[in-house]
Amino acid sequence: MYAWIWRSLPGTWQARLAIAAGLVAAACALLWYVIFPWLEPKVQFDHGVVNGTPTAPATTHR
Repeated sequence: MYAWIWRSLPGTWQARLAIAAGLVAAACALLWYVIFPWLEPKVQFDHGVVNGTPTAPATTHR
């Protein structure tokens, strides 16, 4: 697939490299600024939940 993309890009290898780098940067920006912020509230990896209720942080008694 990557070979097909490379062959489909116009220009010399330098132009192809610049276009490919731009496409990768655009895909990363789309993921970082659009997809991941939209997905984060749905996934919530950083929330600790046991049996459906939020857990309180552990405290130490002295």
